[in-house]
Amino acid sequence: MRASEYFAPTLREIPSEAEIPSHQLLLKAGMVRKAAAGIYTYLPLGYRVLEKIMKIIREEMNKAGGQELLLPIVQPAEIWKESGRWDVYGEEMFRLKDRHGRDFCLGPTHEEIITILVKSEVSSYKHLPLLLYQIQNKYRDEKRPRFGLIRGREFIMKDLYSFDCDEEGMRKSYEKMYQAYVNVFDRCGLNYKIVEADTGAIGGNKSHEFIALADTGEAEIVYCDACDYAANVEVTPCKPTPPKAVESKKYIKKELVYTPDMKSIEEISQFLQIDPQHMIKSLIYVADGELICVLIRGDRQINEIKLKNELGCNNLYLATDEEFFNNNLVKGYVGPIGLEDIKIIADLEIPLMDYAVVGANKEDYHYVGINPKEDISIYEALDLRIVEEGEPCPNCSGILHKTRGIEVGQIFQLGDKYSEALNALYTDEKGENKKILMGCYGIGVSRTMAAIIEQYNDKDGIIWPLSIAPFHVVIIPVSEKDEKMMNAAEKIYEELNNLGLEVMLDDRDERAGVKFKDADLIGYPYRITVGKKTVTDNTVDIKSRLNGEEVTININEVGNYIKSLIKV
Repeated sequence: MRASEYFAPTLREIPSEAEIPSHQLLLKAGMVRKAAAGIYTYLPLGYRVLEKIMKIIREEMNKAGGQELLLPIVQPAEIWKESGRWDVYGEEMFRLKDRHGRDFCLGPTHEEIITILVKSEVSSYKHLPLLLYQIQNKYRDEKRPRFGLIRGREFIMKDLYSFDCDEEGMRKSYEKMYQAYVNVFDRCGLNYKIVEADTGAIGGNKSHEFIALADTGEAEIVYCDACDYAANVEVTPCKPTPPKAVESKKYIKKELVYTPDMKSIEEISQFLQIDPQHMIKSLIYVADGELICVLIRGDRQINEIKLKNELGCNNLYLATDEEFFNNNLVKGYVGPIGLEDIKIIADLEIPLMDYAVVGANKEDYHYVGINPKEDISIYEALDLRIVEEGEPCPNCSGILHKTRGIEVGQIFQLGDKYSEALNALYTDEKGENKKILMGCYGIGVSRTMAAIIEQYNDKDGIIWPLSIAPFHVVIIPVSEKDEKMMNAAEKIYEELNNLGLEVMLDDRDERAGVKFKDADLIGYPYRITVGKKTVTDNTVDIKSRLNGEEVTININEVGNYIKSLIKV
C-alpha cells in the first residue's frame, strides 16, 4: 500500500474530547472519527487492526468447536418480554417501534434470540453440545459514553453461546471457552488478569472477567499476594472487622447532639472528634418499589452490586428528594432510630460495633453513643461493602491488593435461566423432555483494540504488537524527489510484498520528519529508512518501534532480515 493513496488523516493536536491515551491516539493516528457521543467511524487503519483481532478470535472460536452465524440486530420485544428482561433491562436498551406500532429493540445482547433459534431447530440430545457465535455490533444507550471505544453506545462484540444436555457438559463448554479466551488475549499481546465476576443483567451462577490491566480502566479488581485468588471488587467477599476501641468517649451514653449544617461523615467526624469507623451511614434505597434503610460503617463504601444481589431485586436506586419528603425523612440527617415502617438492612460490621454516631432524622441533629445491637432494629445483616486494599484474602492468609483494568471479555454459566423462561427443551435418550443448559461468552472487539493501546504506547504514539499491527513495515524514503532513493524504496517494497508481508510505502510529498512522526504515531512495528547511505553505501536503517533498536544492513539482505523478524 502507498501512503499517497491511503486514507489515513493524522492529527498533530490532541482533540479536547479525548481523555485517555487510547482515545487520543486513535483519533490522532487517523484510525477512528467520532460520529456522535459513543459512536465512531473506523477508518482504514483502525479497521485493519479490528480485522486482525477478529481473525484471531475466529481462529480460536473455531478451534474450540464454535460455528459462526449472524443474528439480527433489530429484535422483537416479544422474546424479551417472554424472558422477563424487557421491563428490567433498563434505560440502556434502545427501543423502537415499526410503522405498525410493534415494539422492537436494538440488540444489547443476544441470549433471547439465539435461544429461540435453538429451541426451534434442536429437539434431541443428538444435536448437543452446540457452540454458536457471531461478531457483530451491539447497542447500549450508555448514560455517559466516555473514553472513546472503552464505553460506547455502538460497539463491536463477539458473543458465543453454548448449549448442553447437563451440568457436566455446560462445565466442559465453559472450560473450553476459558482456554480459548486465554489464547485470544495471549495472541493479542495483552497483560491481563482473570477474575471472578458478577453475572449482572446477563444472569447465571458463575462468571469470570478478563481484565486488561490499565490505570485508566473502569474495573477495579483485587488479587492475593499468596494464592491465585482474583476477583472484581463487586463480588469479593469481605471479612467483617470490629472497629478499634473508642479513644475518648465524650458522650458516654445515647445523646442527641446539635450538629449544625453538618451532613458528611468528614464534617461530623471533625466536629464531634469521633473517628469515622465509629459512625454509621444510613442510606435510603428503593428496591423494586420498597423503601429500605441500609447501614454501613462511616469509613466504608457500599457495594450496590452485592446489595442488589442479596435483595434479589431488579431495580435499585437511592431514594429521591421527593421520596424522602413523602416518607418524613430528613436528607443528610437520616438515621435508623425510630424507623418503624422501613426495613433496616445492615452490613456485617454494624452488629460488631458497641458505640456509634447516627443521624437523628431531625435537621441539624445526630445521636451519639448508641449501641447498634440494642438501639437499632436490624432486620438482617449481610456483606454489603466494597473490599479495601490490604484486607485478608477470602481464600487464604494472604493480603489483597487492588489494581484497575479494562474488561475485555466475560464468560458466564447461565444454566437454565433462558431455556426455562423460553421453554427451550431437548429429548434425552429415554424420550423425556429436559431443559437445555446454556453458557454465554463475550469479547469486546473494539474495546480490546483500545485496551491494547492503553498498554502499548509512549509519548510518540502507538506501539502495536506485531500480531495486530495495521501493517508490519513502513518504508520511508527520505526524499521522494531523489530518483535513486525512490528506486531503492520501490525495490524493497516489491520484495517484501512478494514475501507476503504487509508493507506501507510512504511516498508522500512530505518532509522526512513528518513521515517519521507519523510512523511512530501509527505504530508500525518496523521502519525502514531509505536515505543517503542507501545511495552511497547500498545500506538502509531498520528500526524496531517496540524497543527502539536500530540496525544498518545491506539493501540486498533486507528481505531475509525482515522475514526473520515477522512470521506470516
